[in-house]
Amino acid sequence: MTGVLALSVPDAAFEARLREVLRSRVEFIELIGDDLVAAGGKRVRPLLTLLSAQLLGASPSRPGWDGVLDLAVCVELLHSASLLHDDLIDDADTRRGQQSAFRRFGNVVSVMSGDFMLARLLTLLSGMSGGPALTRAFGETASVICEGEVLQFQVAAYQDYDLPNYLTVIHGKTAALTELAASAPATLLGADLGAHEALGVFGREYGLAFQMQDDLLDLAGTEQQIGKPVGGDLREGKATYPTLLLLDGPHGAEVRRILERRAEREGDVERVRELALLMGAFDRTRKEIRRRAALAVDALHLFPATEARQALEALARREINRAH
Repeated sequence: MTGVLALSVPDAAFEARLREVLRSRVEFIELIGDDLVAAGGKRVRPLLTLLSAQLLGASPSRPGWDGVLDLAVCVELLHSASLLHDDLIDDADTRRGQQSAFRRFGNVVSVMSGDFMLARLLTLLSGMSGGPALTRAFGETASVICEGEVLQFQVAAYQDYDLPNYLTVIHGKTAALTELAASAPATLLGADLGAHEALGVFGREYGLAFQMQDDLLDLAGTEQQIGKPVGGDLREGKATYPTLLLLDGPHGAEVRRILERRAEREGDVERVRELALLMGAFDRTRKEIRRRAALAVDALHLFPATEARQALEALARREINRAH
C-alpha cells in the first residue's frame, strides 16, 4: 500500500490502548479482551479511521491525536462486540483461528462481554470533541447492524429474495461500520459537510464491494480459498448477488427451489455454481464489485493526493483486483 509505512496505522500503540480500554476486574471479561488483542485480525476498520483522520490533516505529532486513536479503538470495539454476538447466533466454533468465546466461556459470558465493549466505547465517546454527535452516529450504526442481521434471517424465512433486501443486509453486515469508520474522524475533527459526506460514500461503497466479494467467493471460490465448504449461504437460505441474478433469469424457478430447501440435496450447490457460470452471473457480480470500488475511489477526489488518500484508494483498488 503506497505510503502506508509513512502513516500511522493500527500498531503497538493501538493494541496497547485497546488492551487498556478492555481492562476489567472480572477475569473472564479480561480473558476475552486479551483474546481480542492477541488474535489481532486485519484491523481494517480502525485502519480506515486512522487514515481518514490523516487525510483530514491529523497527525501523531499534532495535538488531539489521542482522540483519533481512541476513536479507532471505539470502531474496533463495536466491530468486536458484533462478532461476539454473531458467533453465538451462527453457532460458530472458531473465530480468527481460535475457539469462539461462547464455546470457551458460555453464552452469558460472551454476550455480556460484548455488551461490556459497547459500554466502554460509549464511555470513550462521551469525553471526545463532538461527543454527542459521535455517540448518535455510533448508536445509529449499531441499530443498522442489528437490523441487517435480523433482516437476513427474515428474508430467508419469508423467502423474500430481492436486490433491495440484499443491499440492506450487506450494508448492515459490513458497509455501515466501514462508513462510520471512515466518516467519524470528520465529526471528531470538525471537518466540513462535504468532507464528511465524501468519506461516508467511500466507506459505504468500499464496504459493499468488500462484502459482495466475500459473498461471491462463498459460491464461486474453493474451500481452500475461504476456509470452509463453499455454498454456505445457499445452505442457510441466503440469496447473494449472483444468486439474485439467476433468480431473474430463465433458471429462476429451479434456483428458487434450491434456495427454499436450503441446498439440502446432493449436487444442489454444484448446480447453482454451474448455472452461475453458464449465465455469466459470476462475471456480472465481479463487474458490480469493480463498479462499487471505483465509486469509493472517486469519492476521495475531493481531497489532495496525499499519502493518506493513496492508502485509502489502495484499499478500494484491492477489491477491484480481487474481483478479476
